[in-house]
Amino acid sequence: MATDTKLTKSIGEHHVAAELARHGWAAALTRDGLARTDLLAVHTHDEARRSMIEVQVKTTLNKPESFNWLLGLKAQAPAVSPREWFVLVGAPTDVTLQLRSFVIPRDHVAAAAWIGHQTWRTDPTIAPGKRNVGPDQSRVGVDIFAGYEGRWDLLHAEHTDDVPVLLPGWMRDNAQLERVGLPPEHPWRARLPEW
Repeated sequence: MATDTKLTKSIGEHHVAAELARHGWAAALTRDGLARTDLLAVHTHDEARRSMIEVQVKTTLNKPESFNWLLGLKAQAPAVSPREWFVLVGAPTDVTLQLRSFVIPRDHVAAAAWIGHQTWRTDPTIAPGKRNVGPDQSRVGVDIFAGYEGRWDLLHAEHTDDVPVLLPGWMRDNAQLERVGLPPEHPWRARLPEW
């Protein structure tokens, strides 16, 4: 059976909107009218503060152990506001299983997509010329984002820079390698956070 990409996108967006509502956020779908943002949400429990977030949703439909997301060049672009988030949704093909959500600041996603892809592409144990796929085809597996699963609480940070980096430790090590590094213009190029 062929996958309907619009239906998969709809599954993820509506799931995220429902989860945001469960966590006190009033969310509105942007319906492709706003670049990099699928939902805008305002926190409803603190009328004085009225925090707003921008959320981009990426959904994969697969077996849970095979969840991975295509995170190309647009996903690797740095945040332009301190409240930009991704929610990566894993929708199991077995409809008796629950959907999984990974709540991640945009800059964390950008770094993970770049580091993971460049690590794979420049692996010194692989013969040169065997891995020529560019960063526009970066795919990141569920294991990389495990620390962010179900972390709706992270959305309460004043600034995404305040959110601890929950990526695997090897990614920090590899970000410091000349052959891997970080995406152009990524804020961590100036100062790599600890994790």
